[in-house]
Amino acid sequence: MSDIASQQAEQLAELFLKSSAKLVTAESCTGGGLAEILTRIPGSSAWFERGYVTYSNESKNELLNVPVNTLEQYGAVSEETAIAMVEGALENSHANYSVSITGIAGPDGGTEDKPVGTVCFGWSKRNGVERTTHIVFEGDRLKIREQACMLAMQGLIDLLQKDID
Repeated sequence: MSDIASQQAEQLAELFLKSSAKLVTAESCTGGGLAEILTRIPGSSAWFERGYVTYSNESKNELLNVPVNTLEQYGAVSEETAIAMVEGALENSHANYSVSITGIAGPDGGTEDKPVGTVCFGWSKRNGVERTTHIVFEGDRLKIREQACMLAMQGLIDLLQKDID
């Protein structure tokens, strides 16, 4: 893990503790990598509520209630699926905040419309504030997954800082 990722995780821990809030993660292409980074921090059980690794479309539907028609119409790698994932994660947890990551880490699986490196994100909090974005990262599978975790953490930091300030 990079120094930047470690610093982001520490900053998130401080913000979650300060706000007495809890987090749920919903990951696909990162395979639980974000949850692993966050739970390296001693005491993370005070604010990390749970994490879902929903790699298949079936698991996205079964565990996070992502509608089948959303997956069929937009695909697993879409902002529509990312937002459904964060909503489902909150519905199926006791957390106040959620983040989702779904994408194509490669080296295969890319298309002209969604090349390798395409990752979609969703962030939400229980009161309904939601945000999504997508980006095409450069690099190999490991680099794409690391960059995705870092962007997911930065989005959470931004969301929490707004609420605390």
